[in-house]
Amino acid sequence: METFVLAGGCFWCLDAAYRSLEGVESVVSGYTGGATAHPSYEQVCTGATGHAEAVKVTFDPEVIPADVILDAFFTMHDPRQLNHQGADTGTQYRSAMFPADDAQRELFEAARDRAADIWDAPVGRTEGTVVTTIEPLGDYYDAEEYHQDFFAKNPNQGYCLAVALPKVNKVRARFAEYVR
Repeated sequence: METFVLAGGCFWCLDAAYRSLEGVESVVSGYTGGATAHPSYEQVCTGATGHAEAVKVTFDPEVIPADVILDAFFTMHDPRQLNHQGADTGTQYRSAMFPADDAQRELFEAARDRAADIWDAPVGRTEGTVVTTIEPLGDYYDAEEYHQDFFAKNPNQGYCLAVALPKVNKVRARFAEYVR
């Protein structure tokens, strides 16, 4: 098993998309990249803790390759948006990767490079560069229980229907051979 810690906007979206893929053994929504010990959701939402909403994705690389996990990450969010995804704004919604070691850092850098080829800025514009950071993996704090598998527990909730579902469908379409 291998575990990646990734942040790409609201963790509900990443959680839902990863849970739909074969070989993903667990997804835990949480907080990392900040300075406050054991932050609450309310604290993280202020942006004052420095944490990002993130997911800890544990997967079997014999079933789903690491590159697919990482390419799915760059499919389910827009890595060109600095400190926000859609209407979710603040550093807690940043696009970031948190490698556990040098080998993961190399995989993450290669995935970010691949994403830059896909997410280039439109001709004639300079904005659009991939802004995903690669940050040291510090302490990871599990989010409150009601955030875990939020999409499955709340399939008719407005945010799930309007924001999470399109991202899940995009991942399912691009990585159909890995869908459960």
